[in-house]
Amino acid sequence: MTPSPSSKPYNPTKYPPFAVTVDIVLMTVHKADLKVLLIRRGKEPFLHHWALPGGFVQEHEDLDTAAIRELDEETGIAEQPGHLEQFGAYGNPKRDERMRVVSVGYWAIVPNVPTPKGGTDAAHAEFMPVAELESGRIQLAFDHDRIVADGIEKARTSLEH
Repeated sequence: MTPSPSSKPYNPTKYPPFAVTVDIVLMTVHKADLKVLLIRRGKEPFLHHWALPGGFVQEHEDLDTAAIRELDEETGIAEQPGHLEQFGAYGNPKRDERMRVVSVGYWAIVPNVPTPKGGTDAAHAEFMPVAELESGRIQLAFDHDRIVADGIEKARTSLEH
């Protein structure tokens, strides 16, 4: 199709670049306690803060592949959770100081999870009781408090049905 003389050709540089990330709310039950997997960040921004495992989607991958890769890289959990489901998108323009970033949230509840270990930009990984997170005593990096709350709510709603 030839553009009409009055229309201007599409110019992708007219639009600001932005990145897409994935954040995973991976939960398990241990001794009747619901726990969520967190990593301690090993890099800025939010160096040493707790955060969800996740990261940038690479050019060649789809969202699900990125979520599985990031979970493996940051926590050593290489096995795909049985039911990894998208539950929301987060796009506040100020959610990441490095650049404009939109994140897609995933959740899963898995039994018998191997002991996580930090990797790539995660200095440490461990399961934290959901009660600790909901109490507000642990502050998470970026907008991960909201993503965790939404993931837990989605899991609770799904389990009720």
